[in-house]
Amino acid sequence: MKSLVRLVKLLFLSTSVAISSLVLAYNDMPGGPANFQLNFPAPVTKIMEEIHWLHWFMLVICAVIFVAVFGVLFYSILNHRKSKGAKAASFHESTTVEIIWTVIPLIIVIGMALPATKTVVAMKDTTNADITIKATGYQWKWGYEYIKGEGEGINFLSTLTTPREQINNLEPKTDTYLMEVDHEVVVPVNKKIRVITTANDVIHSWTVQGFGVKQDAIPGFVRDAWFKVEKIGVYRGQCSELCGKEHAFMPIVVRVVSDEDYSKWVAETQKMMAAMSDDPSKVYTLEEQKARGAKVYSANCAVCHQPNGKGGGAFPPLDTSKVVNGPKEAQYNILLKGKNAMPNWSMLSDGDLAAVMTYTRNSWSNHTGEVIQTSDFASARAAKK
Repeated sequence: MKSLVRLVKLLFLSTSVAISSLVLAYNDMPGGPANFQLNFPAPVTKIMEEIHWLHWFMLVICAVIFVAVFGVLFYSILNHRKSKGAKAASFHESTTVEIIWTVIPLIIVIGMALPATKTVVAMKDTTNADITIKATGYQWKWGYEYIKGEGEGINFLSTLTTPREQINNLEPKTDTYLMEVDHEVVVPVNKKIRVITTANDVIHSWTVQGFGVKQDAIPGFVRDAWFKVEKIGVYRGQCSELCGKEHAFMPIVVRVVSDEDYSKWVAETQKMMAAMSDDPSKVYTLEEQKARGAKVYSANCAVCHQPNGKGGGAFPPLDTSKVVNGPKEAQYNILLKGKNAMPNWSMLSDGDLAAVMTYTRNSWSNHTGEVIQTSDFASARAAKK
């Protein structure tokens, strides 16, 4: 018996040390969850402050009801048991009891519903927004388009940048593991931001807890939400609707800056977009298209088809693929319209699509020697409409 007790103590001590070491190995995530966090993240909008208050308000009410109900229950069990000579009362249709257990719950429900309704109504008031951003969910990334207000016309894809080596436990994980992207959403502080959500393939959900925002993005539907952040900083969220095997790899990163810094970001981004816009008449070499295509493939295709092109699960290999090595029209069609588990990639520019198509047709054991130009894909896109 003593040896068993010692074994249990040893296991408990070992487990405690292991958990402590694991937790202390990571710092709090900037703009995300913290070690030992049990509550919601700190609110940075008025709506989230109200949600915080409602959370504790409801919790207190439920705790009081729990204590009252179980207090009466245990009191009755202990003081009205048969061993103490208690006898059950016999009565029928007590009007007083009926009134009490109808009126009291009604008062409780009304007391909970009024502040909750006020907050829910405020959450859906997306009028008079300073900036409107469209967020489109893809398997598995977010696409953003600034459609109204300062920055109108800016658009980009936001893709996870955590290295696969960290995901596969080949490298130490950073404090922002799975919560870092190549292009952050940038918004000004103290401005009302309306977010319009939709999806390209399956249901996603645009969620940033610190903002008090969780809005589903549904294919074929347009939903909206809003936030007004009162503190400059970086805030992180995730897709919170199970959307496929890479669901955990759809982070949301919002950088809130001053008005001056936002205007600078808009000017720089618009200048960068103009510089990166493709000239349909320009002719690229095979090596130029392969170099660009490798980056596009790594950011958008490698997660399903693997970096070595061998595919996996529902996604067929691109190495030695009949489609990739066959007539170009078939690959144009799949990239623009998708097929089975393969989503369409029409949100990418003609230049990116031409480059990645060139890369796949001339990588691994594929050596077609064909160079797909931007103008080729522009023509293919026009023909598919």
